[in-house]
Amino acid sequence: MKCDLPGAAEVHLGAGAIVDPGVLLGYPSGRPGVSGDARIGAGARIRAGSIIYAAVDIGDDFETGHHAVVREENRIGSHCTLWNSSTIDYGCVIGDRVRIHCNVYIAQFTRIEDDVFLAPGVTIANDPHPICTKCMQGPTIRRGARIGVNVTLLPLITIGVGALVGAGSVVTADVPDGMLVAGNPARIIGPVDNLECPFGIVIPYEQGIDVRRRPEWTAVEPLPRPVTRPPKTPR
Repeated sequence: MKCDLPGAAEVHLGAGAIVDPGVLLGYPSGRPGVSGDARIGAGARIRAGSIIYAAVDIGDDFETGHHAVVREENRIGSHCTLWNSSTIDYGCVIGDRVRIHCNVYIAQFTRIEDDVFLAPGVTIANDPHPICTKCMQGPTIRRGARIGVNVTLLPLITIGVGALVGAGSVVTADVPDGMLVAGNPARIIGPVDNLECPFGIVIPYEQGIDVRRRPEWTAVEPLPRPVTRPPKTPR
């Protein structure tokens, strides 16, 4: 469980944790002067191939897929997930109930608030002029924002509370609270609340709150699979 390399950190693992064989905890940082214990809260589920470095502080109910990496000097809240082959680079601050899907890269010094969702393939940048590093900082992703598949977020921007970034977008500027943006570069399409379900069976967002967090979620049955997308209405 604890990494046996020279310089590995002490590991403090909360009650009820399940850690697969092949996991490395307390992995030593390659950066000079970085040290500190690895602290992981109760109820963790850490799957094979994952590596958690020294000097991290992770809350309760943390769960990884396979081959997930948490670099040093990260602060991660409770009830967070980090799925297969995703990396949180060093110096990030991440809130509670953050869901990070597969093949996501979170660059150094990124801030992610509570209840954010990052879809597969999201890439976050942090250096306005690469290699320099003097003004290196990732974006700030505010509470409840949702970032779609294969989105790129550029440095130093802010994604607003409850915003939604469409798949494949490249976001180069701040996104206002509650707005849907899409494209390269991403442009405002309209309020998130205007987004419609193509089948008309749910209202995806109301006052920025997604349907899974509203009472009607339990009243709507999922469509039988395979699901066929309805034809687009001619304009």
